[in-house]
Amino acid sequence: MKIAVLGTGTVGPTIAGALSALGHDVVIGTRDPKATLSRTEPGAMGGPPFAVWHAAHSRIDVATFTEAAARADLIINATNGAGSLQALTAAGAANLAGKVLMDIANPLDFSHGFPPSLNPVNTDSLAEQLQRAFPEARVVKTLNTMTASVMVDPASVAGGDHTVFVSGNDAAAKETVTGLLAGFGHRDIIDLGDITTARGAEMVLPIWLRVWGALGTGAFNFKIAR
Repeated sequence: MKIAVLGTGTVGPTIAGALSALGHDVVIGTRDPKATLSRTEPGAMGGPPFAVWHAAHSRIDVATFTEAAARADLIINATNGAGSLQALTAAGAANLAGKVLMDIANPLDFSHGFPPSLNPVNTDSLAEQLQRAFPEARVVKTLNTMTASVMVDPASVAGGDHTVFVSGNDAAAKETVTGLLAGFGHRDIIDLGDITTARGAEMVLPIWLRVWGALGTGAFNFKIAR
């Protein structure tokens, strides 16, 4: 599958590398490819500089948001949640129309320090905002409730015996995303319902951040026992 991963922080390259390893044709989208490829500083979460990462993943192209989205059959939003609408606007509504838009971002608001709050919250969600802004895209919310390494290697925690959620209005789009999740090794995939259920998935983040703070690591996940 031709997949565009938008975002070059910790999550985007992690997802892109894993999808490429699974045989997908992957391109990373960014505002300024030249500036991104010249980055030599470590990532915000301590990961390798993007230039170092890309040298080890040279088969993955780096393009503008617009070019990446135009080339792809499926688009993954791994941008900073506060900038997701702007990034996807740059990608272009025409380049999103009819395509699955897999949203794994969180609308974290750091304006009052750490830990961040959510904006929007309770009566809206980032996923719903994206669906309203791009009504012809087929938005599916998923993977936002765990750290990047667990997203692509669920077996690294408790042998993969934990849960991932999907939310969206389009059943076929959710089926496509579920297939990608299974490719990563996820086994317990719960369809929460339509795109409004993404509010609940995004509201997992406050407790996730507190657990991360208590454990000192993001190498954990939630399991729905039933």
